[in-house]
Amino acid sequence: MAGSSDAARKPSRRTRNVATIYDVAARAGVSKMTVSRVVNGEGYVTAEKRDLVLQAVRDLQYMPNPAARSLASADAARVGVLYNNPSAAYFGEFLVGALEAASQNGVQLILERCETGDPAAARAAVRKLIKGGLAGMVLPSPVCESSELIDDLKRSGVSVVAIATGRFCGEASCVRIDEIRAAGEMTRFLLGLGHRRIGFIKGHPDHSASAARYSGFEQAMADAGLKVDPALVVQGYFSHASGNDAAELLLSRKKMPTAIFASNDDMASAAVAVAHRRGLEVPGDLSVVGYDDTAMAVAVWPQLTTIRQPIAAIGRNTLDLIARDIRSRRSGEAIAPADYVVPHVLIERKSAAAPRSA
Repeated sequence: MAGSSDAARKPSRRTRNVATIYDVAARAGVSKMTVSRVVNGEGYVTAEKRDLVLQAVRDLQYMPNPAARSLASADAARVGVLYNNPSAAYFGEFLVGALEAASQNGVQLILERCETGDPAAARAAVRKLIKGGLAGMVLPSPVCESSELIDDLKRSGVSVVAIATGRFCGEASCVRIDEIRAAGEMTRFLLGLGHRRIGFIKGHPDHSASAARYSGFEQAMADAGLKVDPALVVQGYFSHASGNDAAELLLSRKKMPTAIFASNDDMASAAVAVAHRRGLEVPGDLSVVGYDDTAMAVAVWPQLTTIRQPIAAIGRNTLDLIARDIRSRRSGEAIAPADYVVPHVLIERKSAAAPRSA
């Protein structure tokens, strides 16, 4: 009976298909309390153990259970994080950096899921967090572009930082990359290989970063004196499934593209899988490139040429910025909203090559 009781208290990852705090502790070789301290930003954890826990969080894509919030110190500043990105790989990378910075800044992270395309639900989630005594809020796109939501937070004295946005709105600080420049750079890379018929899979239409990435693609094509063929532009939603559907459409065209530029790695990896199912060689018959450089980029073969967005660094910078703003507010000072643009890098791997001659 004792064994059954322990099993009930410690649900395994195998039975729930979700990593638990026990899984993280086992992977890191530390106690559950140590994991809790790292996740909740408490002290009394050595740098070595913190690194082990953060690596386990990354490996297992662990997301802290809201029920565990009561374990956090009552004195820690509470920072809410709304998450709605359909790419689990992106959010997992962001969370690793955010947890590291939260631990170093004595900040307690509170995660709250919010469905994309439901502004009312987003406002309700934020207001619930405010009532719980929120000091800071991390807002992803598209909710970070809601003036009403940002005003609610500011009136409550909550520090706000936006992430994953395609532009600086001026109402709240944001941490981002130059999406237009990055997408343009990838497009010029494909053009430099000799591609002219380039298919493009757009990101979720509610995200401003999606529009910025397409704009960068379109501008680079225009600069090369080329028109974008509307038949080679397909809507995606940042998910693997949407990338699969988009690639099926592109590769069923009578005149297929010689390359596909997908707006994130999840959709690019799906495009590679579709090409393989159709008997196409990547990159011999079709080049495929992605965006973000998440774990998905190296989980597929051939590994993806992609834009490296320093996602974990964005998580660290976001929490550092919000912690600094919280301290300033508590001391009676105010920090004007700022636009923090972090550098990106084009990572060249094996999924792109010059097109075969006719």
